[in-house]
Amino acid sequence: MQPAIRKIVTYTENTLIEGGKAAPRPLRLIGVAAVLANPWAGRGFAEDLSPEIRAFAPVLGETLTNEIIGIAGSGDAIEGYGKAAICGTSGEVEHASALIHTLHFGNHYRRAVGAKTYLAFTNLRGGPNTPIMIPLMDKNDEGRRSHYLTVHFQIGDAPAPDELVVALGASIGGRPHHRIGDRYQDLKGLGDLHG
Repeated sequence: MQPAIRKIVTYTENTLIEGGKAAPRPLRLIGVAAVLANPWAGRGFAEDLSPEIRAFAPVLGETLTNEIIGIAGSGDAIEGYGKAAICGTSGEVEHASALIHTLHFGNHYRRAVGAKTYLAFTNLRGGPNTPIMIPLMDKNDEGRRSHYLTVHFQIGDAPAPDELVVALGASIGGRPHHRIGDRYQDLKGLGDLHG
């Protein structure tokens, strides 16, 4: 059993100027998405999703990881990362969740980029042209706010009612003029308030 992938869509964005000021280092955002037939659509309520998860998630994880690494140039180049899935209107949000919230999917990406943090995510139901919003965080430090970013794009004809969109996102760099500190500074400040 293999996923019926209709197409793979890629998205890149390079920010050179932010807030009217040249970026000291351009920020590159990357998104890759697979549009595939929902294996549970039209079957009624499926009690056990695990056969399709075990069959489809590793293939999608490997395919999308290879695509995003190819665009980035290497796993080491990727600093921020995340994932997303959208289920067409004939399916359940659980169908979108099933294929990305499993180690069979995410571990391909984690290993390829040498990550330590969990993959930030979104999962929802929608129709064609639903915005794909992939939240990112630093692959090694979830408190590093400079890498709290969102890859945002859409696919004009997907998902159809009986399809899923499964996506990975990446950043090379963080926000160009990051100046809001990180979680650790906040925690230290809160400790000072209560200490």
